[in-house]
Amino acid sequence: MKPAAIQGVGVVGAFGCGVASLHESLRRGPHPPGRLIFSAEGRGSSMAAYLADPTPLERFVSKRETRRVDHFSRLALLGACLALEDAGALEGPRDDLGLIIASGYGATRTTFGFLDSVIAAGDPCASPTLFSNSVHNAAAAHVAIQLRITGPTLTVSQFGMSVASALARALAWLAEGRVSRVLFGAVDELCPVLGYCHQRFFGDPSGPIAPFALHRHSAVPGEGAAFLLLDGSGSSRYGLIAGADLGRIPVRGQLPGNGSYILNAAGHPSCSSHYSRLLPTGAGVAAFTPHYGSFPTGQALDLAVAALALRDGQLPPGIWGEALPNGWQPATLEQGAVTCVTCDGDGYFGTIRLERG
Repeated sequence: MKPAAIQGVGVVGAFGCGVASLHESLRRGPHPPGRLIFSAEGRGSSMAAYLADPTPLERFVSKRETRRVDHFSRLALLGACLALEDAGALEGPRDDLGLIIASGYGATRTTFGFLDSVIAAGDPCASPTLFSNSVHNAAAAHVAIQLRITGPTLTVSQFGMSVASALARALAWLAEGRVSRVLFGAVDELCPVLGYCHQRFFGDPSGPIAPFALHRHSAVPGEGAAFLLLDGSGSSRYGLIAGADLGRIPVRGQLPGNGSYILNAAGHPSCSSHYSRLLPTGAGVAAFTPHYGSFPTGQALDLAVAALALRDGQLPPGIWGEALPNGWQPATLEQGAVTCVTCDGDGYFGTIRLERG
């Protein structure tokens, strides 16, 4: 399949808003997490979490136009605007532009808010606004409407594999000639219910995330969005996406040993333990999840880090936390390529390969 060129990158997360904020976080080191505040079992509680602020969206879209847009869709809309701005494509026709958004959790705050309204008021009086924003494809609808995108629109939800699956579809659209450009993005949000579940299952996260402590739980939940504007021009300062694949891990060392890999190792042993089977001894690895936290579509932010690395000609300082296992080595860009890898708790993996453009 023909590679896709990355023409623009838009990101929002705990590190801030835009590629400059992400670059600064990568240079200086991750910020400490904030606090997610929620009420559970009759008492107030809080926990460490990497939270994103969509307030800068006001620079692109008026408050009036977004008064009924929820946090989830605001994150997506901000990431999309930033990617178009970065590519110099905020103006102009968009009938040749496709939109694909990946999400693992969907609009969790609004979904549980709608359920609360059903419990409190019954089916006939449940909130129609909350209902319309609670579906997974609400973010894609808001982005398409606000940015006047008239090309095909798709939402992909495959939990931890959502990013690789959605990106494979974006590459197929470009290869088929269905559109000449694709605005690809991924977004997930935190909500009090997810915070409560994390606290009950894993306890209070103490942090920091230790990406390469593969068999120890160190996850700190996060939220954010990452968008890329892709086309088939074959040239870009951010490099090319050469392929996106999904598969099942059958044996040790399925990926080449001479590659460089960014792992979405976010402190969940049920997922991270599979990297030892997937990557061979001596592979070059890096991880950057302590900059934005743990969430299903975090691989999209790994992808943004890889794009910045190709632009700058070197990978930013990795986050190790402790000695690398399995004889792995710190990754480099000597070969002009890097592969973003994620694993889920069922032994499935998703890979996205980037090369210099």
